Amino acid sequence: MKLSLLFQILTKEKIEKFTEKKRLFWKVTHYQAYWISWFKGIVMGFLIGFLFSCENSKKSSEWTYLFDGETTNGWRAYNGKEIPKKWAAIDGNLTFDTQLKKEENWEGGGDIIYHVEEFENFELYLEWKLPVGGNSGVFYHVKEGYSAPYAVSPEYQLIDDFGWGKLNNSELEDWQKAGADYAMYPADEKIKKLKPAGEWNSTKIKYTQERVEHWLNGELIVSFVPYSDDWYERRNSGKWDQFPDYGKFKKGYIALQDHDSPIWFREIKIKKL
Repeated sequence: MKLSLLFQILTKEKIEKFTEKKRLFWKVTHYQAYWISWFKGIVMGFLIGFLFSCENSKKSSEWTYLFDGETTNGWRAYNGKEIPKKWAAIDGNLTFDTQLKKEENWEGGGDIIYHVEEFENFELYLEWKLPVGGNSGVFYHVKEGYSAPYAVSPEYQLIDDFGWGKLNNSELEDWQKAGADYAMYPADEKIKKLKPAGEWNSTKIKYTQERVEHWLNGELIVSFVPYSDDWYERRNSGKWDQFPDYGKFKKGYIALQDHDSPIWFREIKIKKL
């Protein structure tokens, strides 16, 4: 509702009553009474508008922190009851403390989920850094009971684009690079600004039924419509043949990947949309 219309609804009747019934008591002319009433209405309207603004601001700031900076509260192993020992809160960061392995020696198995709540439409923000050649990922709409989150859930890829190839004597495909919706939608490499290993990157994932967005260091690098014809074409292109439930669920947990690589997270927070 426009504020001008709100002013009229709130003040029209009061103006008439004031000018006719209270004018003599206030000892003012009809002209003065009229403008005094309008002034009261305008003040009231601005007050209501201010309250609406405060309420909207409150809603927009309703972030839930998934990591308190001091403990691993809220996190546990995927398909488990406790958090794996290599995950710890160290120096204000949620850290996976392990020795970096080459891809050929990858074992994994230490993925963790934020088990307190499942999320459907959301905006997730976090900051992360990797060592040279490091690899990890962020999953959403995770359901348990599978071999690993990647068997069922979309993944925002976290990887050192620059050092992984040298470490593994191989070359990354675009769909494997940082910021990609892994094996589905590659990041726009023309605008992507990935920071070197050892430096902090910021990631934002925005998910709604209308559009999914991947952001990296303030740049929108991936955007697509979930469950569109294009999405299903990519989903059925062969990569997920062994994982028939991939992308099946539209609500689930947030998960962080153990890819046998150290990784550091901070400022992990989420907002429902």
